[in-house]
Amino acid sequence: MGLKNLKHRLHEIIYEADTLAGKVFDLVLLIFILSSVVMVALESVAEIGQKYQRQLDIAEWFITIIFSVEYLLRIFSIKKPSRYIFSIYGIIDFVSIIPKYISLFFVGTQSLLALR
Repeated sequence: MGLKNLKHRLHEIIYEADTLAGKVFDLVLLIFILSSVVMVALESVAEIGQKYQRQLDIAEWFITIIFSVEYLLRIFSIKKPSRYIFSIYGIIDFVSIIPKYISLFFVGTQSLLALR
């Protein structure tokens, strides 16, 4: 499979929800989004956040990596990447993943994770 075919296939899966692969992609993405929301909510409950901090952090990193790969695949698979990057959806996707990476470099930025 050539690069052009790969880009076309990824575009079909990511952007065309009327295909089976597109529906599965959207469903899996929705599950990760809902999981992320649940984890942020659980982390905000003091007892749960303290007791399961390590597990929640690992799960957050896993989901952040998944969202990062999805973001990069969206950019890769579209003819004009800047159209996606600067679209409302691209900005929302970027803003949802960047706080976790910022937390690596700056102490006390955990509150930014609520942006997710």
